Amino acid sequence: MLYQIVSLLLEVVAGFLSGACLLRLYMQYQRVPMSARSGNPLGKFVFAVTDWIVLPLRRVLPAIGALDTASLMAAFLLQLAEFGILWLLAGAAGGLFAVPILAAFGLLRMAISGMTVAVIIYAVLSWVQTNSVMADVIERLVAPLLQPIRRFLPLIGGIDLSPLVLLVVLQIAAIVLGNLQAAALMAA
Repeated sequence: MLYQIVSLLLEVVAGFLSGACLLRLYMQYQRVPMSARSGNPLGKFVFAVTDWIVLPLRRVLPAIGALDTASLMAAFLLQLAEFGILWLLAGAAGGLFAVPILAAFGLLRMAISGMTVAVIIYAVLSWVQTNSVMADVIERLVAPLLQPIRRFLPLIGGIDLSPLVLLVVLQIAAIVLGNLQAAALMAA
């Protein structure tokens, strides 16, 4: 029981923080304005939550083009810490080399889950006319993934089904990722 409670707490904390690091990475990659002057409360929040780990890493990990390697490494290190602690608490003495594999797959799973949530929020907001900064930010995050689908899938009766198709693709990706993780852990 204690292991389950600790596992839940670690998953929530590490998931929240690494998810925020991934969101920071993606928002910077998409050039979403994140400063306080831009009026983007999500960007301000993400900076406040992740600066403590990203800024020190940025001193040693420079960005590669538009890719903020410090944010990516921060997310990975948080996942690595989560799975490392769980591995130790489970009493698994050997096979510690599986922890980085679990952390990498955890990071990919988090990216898929985060994008799934963003697409659902985007779909809900598309049915309601809103002129909020948050709606614009969500649209800027989701639109690059919807554009290729929209090229092949026309509007049907004036309804855009591309978010539904993207959700199906993300779910398929999650299934494939789960099978790849199982295969990688069996091989390790």
